[in-house]
Amino acid sequence: MNGKIGLIFGDGIGPEIVREAKKVLDRTAEKFGHRFDYKELLLGGASIDVHGVPLTKETVEEAKACDAVLMGSIGGDAKTSPWYQLEPSKRPEAGLLGIRKALNLFANLRPAYLYEELRSSCPLREDISRAGFDLLIMRELTGGLYFGARKTEEVDGVMTAVDTLSYNELEIRRIAKRAFDVAQKRRGKVCSVDKANVLDSSRLWRKVVEEVAKDYPDVELSHMYVDNCAMQLVMNPAQFDVILTENMFGDILSDEASMVTGSIGMLSSASLNDTRFGLYEPSHGSAPDIAGQNKANPIATILSAAMMLRYTFDLDQEAEAIEGAVRQVLKDGYRTGDIMTEGCTYTGTVQMGDLIAERI
Repeated sequence: MNGKIGLIFGDGIGPEIVREAKKVLDRTAEKFGHRFDYKELLLGGASIDVHGVPLTKETVEEAKACDAVLMGSIGGDAKTSPWYQLEPSKRPEAGLLGIRKALNLFANLRPAYLYEELRSSCPLREDISRAGFDLLIMRELTGGLYFGARKTEEVDGVMTAVDTLSYNELEIRRIAKRAFDVAQKRRGKVCSVDKANVLDSSRLWRKVVEEVAKDYPDVELSHMYVDNCAMQLVMNPAQFDVILTENMFGDILSDEASMVTGSIGMLSSASLNDTRFGLYEPSHGSAPDIAGQNKANPIATILSAAMMLRYTFDLDQEAEAIEGAVRQVLKDGYRTGDIMTEGCTYTGTVQMGDLIAERI
């Protein structure tokens, strides 16, 4: 099989972690008889430095010509970077929101899995971490508060800001179908998270999700308010299989879920549209404070590449090979600084990529 992959190296530690993911992809292609061709794309701060804007039409068109895009991290230090002297619409993160919208990447999948070898890094009580957990947050990515109309103006002498949270039934239906489809391949449970006791948008969300559920009799549907879900993620994360939720709630809950795994450096993500195309990236940020120091954990990006093989290229065996290599490296006691524990071997970014590639 031949595949064309766009590479967005991004900012901060982005170039380092994408290089290691590419190394693992190349090893996987060699092992299983595939060929991946790559196209480098600019986004975020790297695009600002070259083009003066965080996202160009050329990048969007080049991304559309690829089967999938693998991305590092976007953004820099908001206190020191000149990128953050620009108006908000021209800052690095605006490019990320823009490409999601341009590519219609409405479904964001963020798995949170606690590796047995990393249980000591889990901040939860030992009895909770011992039970383990394996959940996936399905976040709607192109609607809601982040994309609604907004303004800041003076009203009767008082500065007033307004952000609009809007969803229509079609947006809700398509993300709900994705959640139920994924649940069928996992443990058959969907927990839809909303704030239906307060918000009209949540009441519509719950109504449409219940309608979609009728087409999936083999999947168990439950509902939970977002504040309760935030508590349950630290009290009993093992209860969850697929969490389905809207954009802002998903943003917050997925970061919480990532930290109870012990390190956000372990968490991959995929953003998908109506086709097999997807943009794959680690859940963590650009960590400019450690950029270029061979300290970054590349595992989240490598696992994002595994998700790409599974969801875009339908290469489950190859994805499992990468995931198995990651587990083996952890069993062998190798750790980057963010997951380092006593008795393990400290490993830099490049060496971690080498170790995983060797085990494919």
